[in-house]
Amino acid sequence: MSKFKKNKKGLPPINTASLPDIVFMLLFFFMVATTMRETSVLVKNDLPNATEIKKLSEKRLTSTIYVGPPISSPKGVTDAGDLIQLNDKIASVKDVRNFIYMAREGVPSEEQGAMTTLIKSDINSTVGTISDIKKELREINALKVTYATRQGSDKK
Repeated sequence: MSKFKKNKKGLPPINTASLPDIVFMLLFFFMVATTMRETSVLVKNDLPNATEIKKLSEKRLTSTIYVGPPISSPKGVTDAGDLIQLNDKIASVKDVRNFIYMAREGVPSEEQGAMTTLIKSDINSTVGTISDIKKELREINALKVTYATRQGSDKK
């Protein structure tokens, strides 16, 4: 007989003491690296240039209206006109009123005066569509209107 016996139990179990550390490290990484998408833009949105711009201070009190031609128009149609996008769907000028009312519902009454309507209009959008939207906003007393632009000058 031999003095030394062979261990016939097999491999030792895997040490899982560091498993919670790894899980929390992965969780933290994905929390930091992930961005949340607010809306899918369904209209072309090539913003015009401006020289004097200012950042919005309170984005949670901002309602965004996208205006522009459709991203993909049917074959043979060159001028399909401007579309208005409210949240994730295409709408008409008459729907702007309900859109603003719905945005006001979630805001306390003392902050409703600070609410801003942001119009992100394509550089080739017509003034008529934007003035129709402004007229509808005026009728419901949503008078704080801002236009989204890119910084730069139009000089080439």
